[in-house]
Amino acid sequence: MTFRTLALFAALTTPAIAHTAHAAERECAQSPGKVIEVCVFTKGGQAFYEVSRQGKPVLAPSALGLSFAGEPAARITAITAARRDASDSRWEQPWGEQRVIRDHHADLTVSLAGDTALNKRFDVTFRLFDDGLGFRYAYDAIPAGQAVAVTDEHTEFRPVGAYDAWWYEGLGQERDEYLYKQTDARRVTLAETPLTLKRTDAPKEGGGGLYLSFHEAALVDYPSMLLAGDGAGGLKAWLMPWPDGTLARKTGPFTTPWRTVLIGETAGALADSRLELNLNEPSKIADTAWIKPGKYVGVWWEMHLEKSTWGSGPKHGATTANTKHYMDFAAKYGFDGVLVEGWNQGWDGDWIANGDKFSFTKAYPDFDLKAITDYGKSKGVRLIGHNETAGAVVNYEAQLEDAMALYESVGIAQVKTGYVRHSGTILDQDGGRQWFAGQYMVRHNLKVAEVAARHHVSIDAHEPVKDTGLRRTWPNMLSREGARGQEFNAWGNPTNPPEHTVILPFTRMLAGPMDFTPGIFDVVHGKAELARRGQSTLAVQLALYVVLYSPIQMAADLPENYEARPDAFQFIRDVPTDWETSRTLQGEIGDYIVVARQPRGGQDWFLGALTDETARKLTQPLTFLAPGKRYEAQIYRDGPGADYRTNPHALETVRKVVTSQDSLDLDMAPGGGAAVRFRVLD
Repeated sequence: MTFRTLALFAALTTPAIAHTAHAAERECAQSPGKVIEVCVFTKGGQAFYEVSRQGKPVLAPSALGLSFAGEPAARITAITAARRDASDSRWEQPWGEQRVIRDHHADLTVSLAGDTALNKRFDVTFRLFDDGLGFRYAYDAIPAGQAVAVTDEHTEFRPVGAYDAWWYEGLGQERDEYLYKQTDARRVTLAETPLTLKRTDAPKEGGGGLYLSFHEAALVDYPSMLLAGDGAGGLKAWLMPWPDGTLARKTGPFTTPWRTVLIGETAGALADSRLELNLNEPSKIADTAWIKPGKYVGVWWEMHLEKSTWGSGPKHGATTANTKHYMDFAAKYGFDGVLVEGWNQGWDGDWIANGDKFSFTKAYPDFDLKAITDYGKSKGVRLIGHNETAGAVVNYEAQLEDAMALYESVGIAQVKTGYVRHSGTILDQDGGRQWFAGQYMVRHNLKVAEVAARHHVSIDAHEPVKDTGLRRTWPNMLSREGARGQEFNAWGNPTNPPEHTVILPFTRMLAGPMDFTPGIFDVVHGKAELARRGQSTLAVQLALYVVLYSPIQMAADLPENYEARPDAFQFIRDVPTDWETSRTLQGEIGDYIVVARQPRGGQDWFLGALTDETARKLTQPLTFLAPGKRYEAQIYRDGPGADYRTNPHALETVRKVVTSQDSLDLDMAPGGGAAVRFRVLD
């Protein structure tokens, strides 16, 4: 289909109102529903903004602005102009958690004057939605082609009140693959985004609390933003620098990514926001029909269990025979693709230290690429490629065009990329150490997407630059990892605790889809120690397909483990990966969550529910179902005696007829969950 803006809503734009000769000392604007208000002003040589929600302060005066090499920090002396606009439109995703998205916002652009050459005039545009806001800087007065170096970004977020924060330390060796910790927000030192906060000192009014999440949107040709805490609850932008200490290298004129704030009364309101997507540009790919969501299996989990190897030898997993075995399994049970890791030369020895040895076009002798892709075509199953770079970006970029051309020629339409390193830095062409999400890697990330798109290849990025909604602009950027995934349940010490997957929807998942690779049926996989094996029930592994959104979902376990549990496997076979609409029905960060999604173009619904280590019984009204219709609820839930510690595999299936007037009791074991398909009957 063609990625397009729908004419479902006429876009309306109010006339811009400019204040020039007599600019106000303070400029304010409200979101379309008058829920969110922002005010901008200058004081003491600094520009500030403040935010309120329904008349109550959310962010205290917080600094704005950039500093540049070659000149002192500017004194911002005045607002010289202000312009206001509004828009209400709808647009359609080619794939996604919601097919049609409403973009209803109000804009306030303020022009600011400073006392240095580069800050003599710049704009800050605030885009206000009823569930939050974004703002970005525009330096249009810098002459075209003039090179500048950003040395500091002064952007602050200063929440009013006391908050808990869910976060992990930024700049770690394992990038984003850490467990979240919940602390007083004043204890945040340097945190990755999205950074989510819950207010702890305000009484709930009308059943609502206050939740915030800070992130960025449309990260293009700029370093990734982390947030540095000041010890008092305030946060300041911290950008991943170049080796020489500069933050961003730009040429005039330029704009920055959007800095974003989600604001809601519930944790679920954050999860259901589409603000990040709305702040990105429309698709640069005119015809997106070749970009396909779907489900896949693969030669992957057996390697993490050490049943086979990535490198060549007697246990090599990526062989022609083994891949055909997985393709037979995929064809039999209706899966779209087979991922194969370890197919290409370069895996032998310490591949992490020797990423420059990888070839992305030459297969091992026991892997016949053409024969395998031809075999897959005969079965209606595609091969999913794998490009592990070990962070050797120069080597990868040198082969990128040839590799993508090869994949296009044999019908590989998706590639999983990887950047595993022994450190958090990447070597560039000059031998310099680049941060894994600095401007250098942000450019590389986009280059891979662009080259892949020319060859009709989609990307599933592991060890990625974080998602900032660029899937709208480059919809071949299907999914990313960017957090602790399922592989940690094979060899992690400790493995992921039950709360991990009920933290992710309110933190990492606010950025975009995650390739978590759910569906492990043999949760224990032969290990007795709880901290060394999966910490969930089997029902959780089913519910994850609904709760943790990705347009491509892996059935990650071994084929024989699925065939041993056809009752549970049926849910994975049934659940789609492309949705008409999605709703977070209940949830608290790190405690529990209930999500419902309707398949794109369908009438059925799917529901996933998770709890942490605490057994929990929730009552869920089924008001999301269509009124006047009957549904068969196919319920997959924790069986009698189920417990992630002692009896993780107990599962029972129940069927009952329900309508939108009914409620469903979700009785979840410790570390448990539930998955439900609502099949329409009439």
